[in-house]
Amino acid sequence: MPPARFLDRSTPPHIATLVLTTGVAALSLNIFLPSLPSMAVWFGVDYGLAQLTVSLYLVMTAVLQIFIGPISDRYGRRPVMIGAIIVFCLATVGCLFAPTYGIFLACRMAQAVIAIGFALSRAVVRDMVGMEQAASLIGWVTMGMSIVPMLGPILGGALDEAFGWQASFVILLMCGTALGVLVWADQGETAQTRPTSFLAQAKDYPALLTSRRFWGFCLAAGLASGSFFAYLGGAPWVGTEVYALDPSQLGIYFGAPAIGYLIGNGLSGRYSVRFGIHRMMMAGALSTTAGLAVLTVLTVAGLAGPEVFFGLMVTVGLGNGLLLPSANAGMLSVRPQLAGSAAGLGGAFIIGLGAVLSAFTGWVLHLGGGGLPLVLVMLVSSVASIPCILWVQARARAVGAA
Repeated sequence: MPPARFLDRSTPPHIATLVLTTGVAALSLNIFLPSLPSMAVWFGVDYGLAQLTVSLYLVMTAVLQIFIGPISDRYGRRPVMIGAIIVFCLATVGCLFAPTYGIFLACRMAQAVIAIGFALSRAVVRDMVGMEQAASLIGWVTMGMSIVPMLGPILGGALDEAFGWQASFVILLMCGTALGVLVWADQGETAQTRPTSFLAQAKDYPALLTSRRFWGFCLAAGLASGSFFAYLGGAPWVGTEVYALDPSQLGIYFGAPAIGYLIGNGLSGRYSVRFGIHRMMMAGALSTTAGLAVLTVLTVAGLAGPEVFFGLMVTVGLGNGLLLPSANAGMLSVRPQLAGSAAGLGGAFIIGLGAVLSAFTGWVLHLGGGGLPLVLVMLVSSVASIPCILWVQARARAVGAA
């Protein structure tokens, strides 16, 4: 008899497996955010130092993805993902039992290895289908996992009030263990594993690294998602210090962008093939920019309470949901044979820029001005993505004309 589909290591994984892979990575990033103020008190550090659990996590994620992409191109997606899950579970145990903030931060940075699931899931999709279809499928995958950013902070805030901040990391350990079993059982290999050396493989990289289209897609995606990363770095402080929300309330409000992200990814999955990646990217950038422009005006006028502030963050999620699947599909399609490397390098750039914006936002908020500095950082980042999209469109027309 042929092997059961669920245990067949020679076939691509189910979409559900890719959804859960990215879902656990997203949960690791945001489930504990409502607990940042209480974690600062627990370890006896100020909020700015506690916020390093976000910004340094993003930095480590960026660094890892630079290496994970080529490694997965060389050795395959499956063994790399399984190894990452094992490291993640061990690091989570370290977070739970860390006696000092320094040790906790080191374990937290090691947890970042799970975020390679974002890059590898995109690479698996591009292994299977073409560019326009990849944008659509990535949209469906991220739509499926977008429920996690919506519910993660709510769950984390409730757990913090009931059991303390450690409860969020217990949930992460349970989810990581379950994901490891699922990936081992279902994720067949999709990469064309190469028997050559890294040196031989590296000879193909200049074609990717010198591609203007690749970097155009990276800039568009990085600046657009920079609005969200700035939100991650600043919204917990704004919710706690400006609007006096407790952890459970903050958790409920904090998930607002995920509502828009769910809708945006659904629209990407449905319309990317019909309208093309460039139109979807522009629609996303304009959606985010319009919402943040309105929020800026209302904040300056003193009319932005927590309902308005977090409510308009839905447009940030909507714009990212429309833009990112198409931008990611574009960067992976510049050199399809290097899809893993492109996913890793592109992800490193996007998340590295996000880490800078997250840390910058945490610093600038302490200069005063309530929530306005956060809104302005997000708005500028979103506006800056628009000329990058126009540039990519121009390059595509030039290539087509040639």
